[in-house]
Amino acid sequence: MLRQQVSTEQTSEPVLSKSKLTLIVVQCIVACMISQSAILLWFGFSAQTSFIDSSVSISLLAIACYLIGNNLQYYRPEKNGYLLMLLYCSILASLWLVVNNWTLDKLILNDPHYSEFLYNSLPIRFFIGLLMIGLMAMVSVVWYTQLDQKETEKRKLEAETLARDAELYNLRQQLQPHFLFNSLNSITALIGSRPEEARKMIHQLSDFLRGTLKKEDQQPVSLIDELEHLQLYLDIEKVRFGHRLSTEISYNEACKAKKLPPMLLQPIVENAIKFGLYDTTGVVTISIFGECVENELHITVQNPYDPDTTRPKHGTGFGLSGVKRRLHLLFGRTDLLETTSYSHIFTTIVKIPQV
Repeated sequence: MLRQQVSTEQTSEPVLSKSKLTLIVVQCIVACMISQSAILLWFGFSAQTSFIDSSVSISLLAIACYLIGNNLQYYRPEKNGYLLMLLYCSILASLWLVVNNWTLDKLILNDPHYSEFLYNSLPIRFFIGLLMIGLMAMVSVVWYTQLDQKETEKRKLEAETLARDAELYNLRQQLQPHFLFNSLNSITALIGSRPEEARKMIHQLSDFLRGTLKKEDQQPVSLIDELEHLQLYLDIEKVRFGHRLSTEISYNEACKAKKLPPMLLQPIVENAIKFGLYDTTGVVTISIFGECVENELHITVQNPYDPDTTRPKHGTGFGLSGVKRRLHLLFGRTDLLETTSYSHIFTTIVKIPQV
């Protein structure tokens, strides 16, 4: 559901895998052996001589290419270091040529025509070797640079994920002390006059906190589960405010299985209670409605307010700003929380994209 999780999967593998690169190199070696054998046969040498020449030359050249490729795994030239790399390739090509000619001269002794051909082909062999080693060096630089970039992106993404999770956790934790402070104050006030209600509120608070601990991770929950947990919070608030607090919760049946971040609605409802009940003495009804709109789950929370004592447009406090920040961290959008006020009714709409 979360876009960061998808990004992790997308950046886990390079464009060209190691197995594919190995297969390409093996195919190139075989193709070079066949091509060189064919050229030598065309020049009139025997199949045995052609096979020995191509096998020894290409095998030693493959070793030279491996050496430079393995070396570039630990050292890659800086911006102005390509001349040094060219020098290194030239030295390696020269060493390959010396070892290759010495080996061929020892293996093929009875063919004067081949010895003359081997001597005359030294410049061509050198430039072909330099070309192959240089090409291998270029491929290695691109390959290892790509791996480094992928690793850097992965570390950056992991760091961003850790920072995001830490901020989400911090947002969640900032809600708990305020709620616990109000609940414990209410329990203290009820102990003397209404001990049964105080005991009931303690049990409700215990159930609510137990459910909160189960939802500490950021795994999405269904709308029905979120509303059931929200009902525990509302039951506690109803003990605090008595008959003054009334709630209406409804949702479309097609939406009850839709997913949303856990405990997303509590601060929104807490904000509605704060601006609906704190400055009034009458009965206040908090309405909560869930519906599906295209590929999003929309949850609307409405509460009446007194315009003479409350300024809902400016009084959103930490609750709604924290929800908006949390939605931005999870979905990367800033348009998922809307607030409006009309005819003494303050409306909050939260939109949760469905994947």
